[in-house]
Amino acid sequence: MNNAQYRWLELFCIFILLPVAGLLMREYLHNWLIPALITLTAVCCFILLTDPHFKRFRITSMGQFSAVRKRIATFFLTGALFSGVLYGILNQENWFSYPLQSPLSWLMLLVLYPLLSVLPQELIFRTYFFHRYKPIIPSKTWRIWLSAGVFSLAHMVYGNWVAIVLSFCGGLLFSYTYAHSRSTIVCVLEHSLWGLWMFTLGLGSYLDSGAI
Repeated sequence: MNNAQYRWLELFCIFILLPVAGLLMREYLHNWLIPALITLTAVCCFILLTDPHFKRFRITSMGQFSAVRKRIATFFLTGALFSGVLYGILNQENWFSYPLQSPLSWLMLLVLYPLLSVLPQELIFRTYFFHRYKPIIPSKTWRIWLSAGVFSLAHMVYGNWVAIVLSFCGGLLFSYTYAHSRSTIVCVLEHSLWGLWMFTLGLGSYLDSGAI
């Protein structure tokens, strides 16, 4: 097996086989998603940091933030306004239910979600995916779409189509941001904004394993 074949096999096992296995065993993984995510992140980081071709500053620097900051702000403000109004019309009963009913839990989420969920996801699905599979997927456009696709597959574990659709749309945004900023931190910032907004708005029940 040559290097390209090995990487295709690795991609299949990590980003397709694991999510399918997670879906099949979802009832047993309720409290194990975060530990599993952190374990996979550790493996991916080890591979990245031992790769002499990986530029470590991708993880810690803001990269080309200036190239994407206007789009991030515009998309988020527009999307937050639209989704807030739409969800309020469609599901007024759960509109902002989380911060109103569980303010302390919501405040904890503001701190823990970016650290325990967003950062590991961005390291795996953006930093690792874009670097590791560049030799076999040289097209940046294809990597953006594939990263979004496998990101949505990983959310099958929640067992609902809303999580899959939202994560695919979010995956496109975050992948585009990484491709043009080359910064994990910038992706973490954008992902955190959208994720925390979804939880705050009342959509958290579609995206929550209960582990945080």
